[in-house]
Amino acid sequence: MNIRRMLPAFPTRSSAAARLVLTLAVLVATAVPGAPPARADTGAEGLVDAYRSAYDTPGMAVAVIDGSTDGTTLRGRDGDGEAVTEDTRFRVASMSKPITAAAVMLLVERGDFALDDPVVGVLPEFTMADPRFREITVRQLLSHTSGLSITTNNEYAFPPPRSAAEVVAELSDKELAADPGERWEYHNTNYSVAARIVEEVSGEPFNAFLASELFAPLGMDDTTATLGCSDPAEGLASGYEVVLGAAVAVPEMPGRCVGNGGVVSTLDDMVRWVRFNQGALDTGLLSEASLEEMHTAQPGAEEYGLGWEVRPDPAGGDAPLVAHGGTLATWTGDMAFSPGTGTAVVVLTNGVGAPSLLTNNLLAERAGAETTPMSNPLTIVNAVLLGLTLAAGALLSTAVVRARRWALRRRGARRPRAVLRLIPLGLVTALGLFLPTLIGAQGGSFSFQYWIVVVWLMPLLVLFSAVCLVLGAAALTRRIWCYRRLR
Repeated sequence: MNIRRMLPAFPTRSSAAARLVLTLAVLVATAVPGAPPARADTGAEGLVDAYRSAYDTPGMAVAVIDGSTDGTTLRGRDGDGEAVTEDTRFRVASMSKPITAAAVMLLVERGDFALDDPVVGVLPEFTMADPRFREITVRQLLSHTSGLSITTNNEYAFPPPRSAAEVVAELSDKELAADPGERWEYHNTNYSVAARIVEEVSGEPFNAFLASELFAPLGMDDTTATLGCSDPAEGLASGYEVVLGAAVAVPEMPGRCVGNGGVVSTLDDMVRWVRFNQGALDTGLLSEASLEEMHTAQPGAEEYGLGWEVRPDPAGGDAPLVAHGGTLATWTGDMAFSPGTGTAVVVLTNGVGAPSLLTNNLLAERAGAETTPMSNPLTIVNAVLLGLTLAAGALLSTAVVRARRWALRRRGARRPRAVLRLIPLGLVTALGLFLPTLIGAQGGSFSFQYWIVVVWLMPLLVLFSAVCLVLGAAALTRRIWCYRRLR
């Protein structure tokens, strides 16, 4: 079984972490019977309701664009308890990347630099410990083929940098994981460097450039951008943590989002953004050739263009989709359009999920193709984790309380034999300590700071780990103390 092929696309700031969580979900879901998938009813509203039922999503704003008409479906509430409308603000996460790419293309069209110019020539402050950094081009940043990698640049370190300039400065002692242009690796820092290029060349803060040069000409009047992932924005309510059907409005996890995931927008504005990329808005902002270049898979970038990814058409058409998703800890979204048919979908949600599944179903339904039943494997994972947490809590609490009785039974035993009896508790304690760090370790990055990441991504995993760590250490310590006293 190819786990990666079973996972929805997660091109986002937390993509590595999210992919590990979904991998765990798929593995458990294949082994543990769960609730049947939500029925993929026909019709856009039925499909939205099926998705919302599967993921317990608190609020959703969805548009299906077909020619000159928009079909809008609105469900649920925002983090302030207000009904979701077309003007409700959402964090769009990595759906920000095509916007950053468009900002770069504006400067390219103005003749300020070329896509294949070395970054160091455009941004003199850019430097790394690896001499190969001088070969990185602007195109390679936008297509994630620069050689920057999570294995040599931990994007989830706390506290996160506060600006694009700080992100660039952090790279000064970092190495590349591959030669520029050699391979593709989705890495958010590429887009923070691109944002800094926009600032350096334009002489404006990145957010100000987007507002004046992109959002205003496109009529995206309710769209703005933040530097940090958790920075407040006017009119933006909190997103939600959703665990086993319980939704709680919480602040977004702090992180570096400048250029790669900081845009805050509405359904109406994101529809305008997609229409612009389809060439349906006569703004003259970018040439048809520049838009086509952005939407085309780049050399060595697998199925990634310049800020956009290329996906297979779920309806089986020959023309692939141009798309991008976005995932933060408390927000998810997706957008896609078919250059062949003109049909497009925008999905914005204020909870966790896999909205590309809904995008595919909506496009398939519109084309008369078969849709896919939707289910949430994390429901099973969280149920298993809750059961394991309760069981571990009960067993380890009993071990703490009965530590003296355990020592009494072994006070006449040889010390090596008694030590062997302590190994299981030691393993449980170590499991609790290291389990949350696996989110980073699977991508080649190890840090105990990943505990912070997992607090947002999988709170029940943190609870289980904390129970194993705290009660395991308490039981182990008390057994050793009682044993030594009785000896």
